[in-house]
Amino acid sequence: MSIERSNLLSMMKLSIKVLIQSSLSLGRTLDSEYPPLQQFFVVLEHCLKHGLKAKKSFIGQNKSIWGPLELVEKLCPESVNIATSARDMPGIKTGLGRARAWLHLALMQKKVADYLKALLDHKDLLSEFYDSGALMMEEEGAVMGGLLVGLNVIDANLCIKGEDLDSQVGVIDFSLYLKDPTLNLIDSKMTAILDQKHYIEELNRHLTGTVTDLQAKMDSLEKTNSKLVEELTAATDRINSLQDEQEKLRMDNESILQSSQKKEEAALQDSQVELETYKQTRQGLDEMYNVVWKQYKEEKRIRQELERELELQVGLKQEMEVAMKLLEKDTHEKQDTLAALRLQLDQVKTLNLQMFHKAQVDAVSQAEAEQLEQRMNEMEKTMMELELGLESELRAEREQRQSLQRALQREQDNSVELRTQLQQLQGLNSELQDLKQEKQQLQQMCEQQEQALQEMGLHLSQSKLKMEDFKEVNKALKGHAWLKDDEATQCKQCQKEFSISRRKHHCRNCGDIYCNSCSSNELALPSYPRPVRVCDMCHSLLLRRSSSTAS
Repeated sequence: MSIERSNLLSMMKLSIKVLIQSSLSLGRTLDSEYPPLQQFFVVLEHCLKHGLKAKKSFIGQNKSIWGPLELVEKLCPESVNIATSARDMPGIKTGLGRARAWLHLALMQKKVADYLKALLDHKDLLSEFYDSGALMMEEEGAVMGGLLVGLNVIDANLCIKGEDLDSQVGVIDFSLYLKDPTLNLIDSKMTAILDQKHYIEELNRHLTGTVTDLQAKMDSLEKTNSKLVEELTAATDRINSLQDEQEKLRMDNESILQSSQKKEEAALQDSQVELETYKQTRQGLDEMYNVVWKQYKEEKRIRQELERELELQVGLKQEMEVAMKLLEKDTHEKQDTLAALRLQLDQVKTLNLQMFHKAQVDAVSQAEAEQLEQRMNEMEKTMMELELGLESELRAEREQRQSLQRALQREQDNSVELRTQLQQLQGLNSELQDLKQEKQQLQQMCEQQEQALQEMGLHLSQSKLKMEDFKEVNKALKGHAWLKDDEATQCKQCQKEFSISRRKHHCRNCGDIYCNSCSSNELALPSYPRPVRVCDMCHSLLLRRSSSTAS
């Protein structure tokens, strides 16, 4: 391992030196056909392959430098683009081809030394891919990383898409590094011999790997064959059990169909009865509501009229009270006037007596006495007239007062009747409010019944669709529905004869035989996990059914 590391490091130094000198003397951008550049990639590939662990897979052992190079994507974020480009490049199928494309892209970026230095700084990650004595795990790896820094002076423009990076043979050509001109012939022969030797060794190594891979494939195929035999036995048993289950399912399906039909008929009858009941109930409620609404309008009108009449009665009552007060005041004034007149009459009488006595005592003349008597008679007449007038006025006022009291009593009776009617109207209003609440409750009940009927209709439609699906599954489970190939000589839809160019195709839904043009559609069926071929009639029928289910 140490000798191999030393030789590989020497070849790396020599290849980098020749590449830099030749590129500087050439004085232009290098392309992928430049021999020293090709040899540099071969030497670098051998260095990266040294001590690489072989990964075991299903096909066999595999050595690829793509695994450690893929770690650079995690260590250096700027390398994500070249890693993605190498991974997604068309035409490259192997990990070795991706690694070669990655190295070409890194050289064009002038980042090969930086990426490999970041990789060499994490030997704990490299230990997963390399053995302990590998070049990348020892000091020679660090030296190689320092040598690669000199490649930053090179400008390269490499075309990767057209090259076959998967199948290139990495053989080192030593003729580029032999400098003595006197030994050119010997060197050329030596180079040819070495090329042949390396080619034979590489071919031998390739054949050995191929034999190992074929042996591993043989072992895996034998194991796979034994597993397939076991799986075939298990599948046979499973097919038998599935056939038994199919028979049971067919019987269960028939019983479910019968029970579902009975339930559907009963549910349909119940829904029709409930629908009739609901219609009658709603019609009666509408009529009752119309009658109650009319009564409410009539009572509202009567109530407004009674309120207006009550206001008029209250106004008349107030006017009568004012008139009664005025009459009482007038009566009191007249009574006071009558008392004053009586008092004056008494005073006149006393005065007359005094004067009569005085006339008798003083012997007044007869003429004066007659004048006094006349005056006395006139005053008595006047007093009598005043008394009669006052009595007639008092009587008229009493009658008017009695009539006013009777009218007031009538107004009080009317107001009591109006209050009673008002209370009745308030009671009717409360009853109307109760009827409105009852109507709202009945409307809510009707809406709930309508919603229940809609849900019942939806359940019925779903049960019908389930019954149709059960019928389809039952039809698919029955063996006699599948038409045999020799029983059909022409398409069932277009009636065209079958031939070599017009092949026979079974419809997986109805089991009949159609040509390709009449059965070119595919749909998912309950008895099949994936979309299968169906005829045009079954296709349109199933689409209508699915659209009605969705609506």
